[in-house]
Amino acid sequence: MKYRNLGNTGLLVSELALGTMVFGENSQRSTPPEQVKPIIDQFLDAGGNHIDTANVYAGGRSEELVGSAIQTNRHKIILATKTRFPMGSGPNDSGLSRYHIINSVEASLRRLKTDYIDLLYMHCWDPITPIEESLRTFDNLVNSGKVRYIGVSNFKAWQLMKALCVSDANHWIRFSAAQYQYSLVERNIENEFSDLFLKEGLGLVPWGPLGGGFLTGKYKQNQKPQSPQEGRIAVTPKNDEEAWENRSRDKNWKIINQLQILSQKYQASVSQIAIAWLKQQPAVASVIVGIRTQEQLMDNLGAADLDLSYEDITLLSEISRPETPYPYGFLNNYGKRG
Repeated sequence: MKYRNLGNTGLLVSELALGTMVFGENSQRSTPPEQVKPIIDQFLDAGGNHIDTANVYAGGRSEELVGSAIQTNRHKIILATKTRFPMGSGPNDSGLSRYHIINSVEASLRRLKTDYIDLLYMHCWDPITPIEESLRTFDNLVNSGKVRYIGVSNFKAWQLMKALCVSDANHWIRFSAAQYQYSLVERNIENEFSDLFLKEGLGLVPWGPLGGGFLTGKYKQNQKPQSPQEGRIAVTPKNDEEAWENRSRDKNWKIINQLQILSQKYQASVSQIAIAWLKQQPAVASVIVGIRTQEQLMDNLGAADLDLSYEDITLLSEISRPETPYPYGFLNNYGKRG
């Protein structure tokens, strides 16, 4: 396993991060509690050091299972969690207010059985709380030692840039990491965010590298999965980016076909090729692989030592290139200088 700096920091994270969203879920697609520690130990034994969870995953159960599993290895782990979404039914049990952030962090520390969080994300923009209030609270948490680095997820580009400017103006801790959905079938962040991350020093931590399972290559064209046993894409709502209706477009099947060709060339799985393409994209620090079983983890870990050639990276990028909306196409054609 190789390691990369998290943005403009000295913190080194493994190129692959262990995603724990389905740990403790009450569903047929969840990871049973007794399998959590073996999965985490397997990840650590492979050289991984970056584990990602969130307070909202399985209503806090994911944090509890992760916390119990890492007690003897806590010092080896860069542990990330998040705050923003509802953790109760009260009016202040959600959002990025000082009240909710502090309460949620204290609760996360208890569930994780630790006295510090390595990386704390704002899980989503809060439209009713001033960003100054949220950032000042995060800065206080870092100064108190309860949090070491901070990150952002699911902000619009202007919201992220505003937050960075507010932090700079007040000499508060800056975001070091940015967690966004990114894969061969979901590349919309490239229009605004890729340049922003590189120029502002944020390490990109992509989630959904396999497009909700679509990029595993296990699905067949015109054969929509019908049950959760066939993959979570079968029960993903139609308005979600990972829904079958969005994933099973003609262009995406061309991507699958090319991945299958490259899997033969590199003697690797389709999933490994898709993850390898992603970890070689600019600004990417650590790719989150959402794991349900040890078998899935073993396959995904194969991408850690896989580097695609420049020609194959370019080929996949061209096949998967999304349409360029205005004004980005205009700027590409007419806005260049030098």
